[in-house]
Amino acid sequence: MADPIIYVSARIADAFVKVAGALADGVDPAVRQSDHADAQVNGSLALAKAMGEPPRDVATKILEVAELADVCSNAEVAGPGFINLTFANEFLARELVASSTSAKLGVRSATILRRVVVDYSAPNVAKEMHVGHLRSTVIGDALVRMLMYVGHTVIRENHVGDWGTPFGMLIEHLVDSGEVSTAEELSVGDLDSFYRGARKKFDESEDFQNRARARVVALQSGDVETLRLWKLLVAESTRYFQTIYRTLGVLLQDADVMGESSYNSLLPQVAKRLNEQGLLTTSDGADVVFPSGFTNRENQPLPLIIRKSDGGYNYATSDLACVIDRVERLDASLLLYVVGAPQAQHLQMVAAVAKQAGWLQPPHSMVHVSFGNVLGADRKMLKTRSGDTIKLDALLTEAVERAASAVAEKNPDLSADARSEIARIIGIGAVKYADLSTDRIKDYTFDWDRMLSFDGNTSPYLQYAHARICSIFRRANVDRASVRKITPTIEHPAERELAMRVLQFDSALWDTLDKYSPHRLCTYLYDLTTSFSSFYEQCSVLKADSDDQRRSRLMLCDLTARVIHAGLDLLGIDAPEQM
Repeated sequence: MADPIIYVSARIADAFVKVAGALADGVDPAVRQSDHADAQVNGSLALAKAMGEPPRDVATKILEVAELADVCSNAEVAGPGFINLTFANEFLARELVASSTSAKLGVRSATILRRVVVDYSAPNVAKEMHVGHLRSTVIGDALVRMLMYVGHTVIRENHVGDWGTPFGMLIEHLVDSGEVSTAEELSVGDLDSFYRGARKKFDESEDFQNRARARVVALQSGDVETLRLWKLLVAESTRYFQTIYRTLGVLLQDADVMGESSYNSLLPQVAKRLNEQGLLTTSDGADVVFPSGFTNRENQPLPLIIRKSDGGYNYATSDLACVIDRVERLDASLLLYVVGAPQAQHLQMVAAVAKQAGWLQPPHSMVHVSFGNVLGADRKMLKTRSGDTIKLDALLTEAVERAASAVAEKNPDLSADARSEIARIIGIGAVKYADLSTDRIKDYTFDWDRMLSFDGNTSPYLQYAHARICSIFRRANVDRASVRKITPTIEHPAERELAMRVLQFDSALWDTLDKYSPHRLCTYLYDLTTSFSSFYEQCSVLKADSDDQRRSRLMLCDLTARVIHAGLDLLGIDAPEQM
């Protein structure tokens, strides 16, 4: 099963070739949604120009050979040569059954299966996750789920900041505080306090600075005791990160952590391989590469620094090592970087150098999935009233608390346990959906009232629609599985609209993946839910005119609920059966 428009597009494309032969090459045969019919073909005008014939005549020839009798109840030439198509209700009914009985609700698997690395979340050791980590984490997680759903092999990589000069002061602070005390402090998630303590000592004590610098040298040289202490910091921080991921409901696990330290052994190789290819040059004492096409404000070539003048390596070196590792060790052909928009030029330069070095050649590609910021009501970066960055765990806790109040007001008869679980599902879902439903390249304003509303394009609205459908089957005392092979009768306009929406799940998901933009799937789910609400208002289900009509509409209800559930799951959001 596929979207009916995709289904008929293949027949129209064949008809173009039958009518025009080689002249059809380069002419777009796409079938698109239309306000004048279910779908419209516009390419016949361009094809007529290539053939030197009147557009209406060419459009008529296309319809004569397109074999649409079993698909369309009406197909006609309109205007200067458009083709308007109206799908047959019987065709829609068959496709609904095909979707209902398929493993993935009619979504096509990828024709070319790829190994994909998704780089996302990326917090820093000994620092708490804040609201700035939200977008990378939830967008990356949604894309991971979608890529897996269509059959790709997906490798999650959490590029944690676990290396560098700050670890000298952190390890020395750990030594001063004691391992037991440090472990206790970090285990309760108080990472910021530990980091600030280390920073304060470093700023105030020259002796501490000297110890910290000596510790960095020991760490980089592989001193056994220093590495043991460093691993303690990493382990406690990772344990904290995992509590956040569990609360947020994302797929990241400890095994997905690939910190900066993972690539240390590759850094000299990056410089060596670039030098052997003649790409490495010296500029102001540093070893750099000048990728073509990048200039500074003075229109001078912009360097990517590989090795600093003091012999230390840079972020770019680590990112190039990532490319080598992901392409050569993991054999991944697609590298997705779910990273904020400010890193755009840096990642473009990394990709350019990787291509020049031959490490990133077709079919391998690198894509920056960029995103904007989370803003407060003042349209500035979201912060606390005191001006501090909002901690992610505090944000999630408040979401659940606010959701609990909303649930108690909407359904006071729920048990305390049920209310608590539903509040968790609604609160976390609301935060994630508010982020995902916004075009990722734009900033968005964080608004509790809007995101927790049961109306509009929100997670609670979709979750409530799913729960309402589940309640229909409970009241009817009907096993949902029993209606999944029923061929529905589509008679009412609202039934038809809902059927068309349900069948667009496939194209909506693929459109989302083509652009790596989860908001497109959110928009589809909202439109689907709106269509269901209209259907439910206009078409009696449990009090239908006949048993056949009742079963038909129950089939539509079940399939709608399953698509909403699957769509929310692809966004990493739960869909409760009761609210």
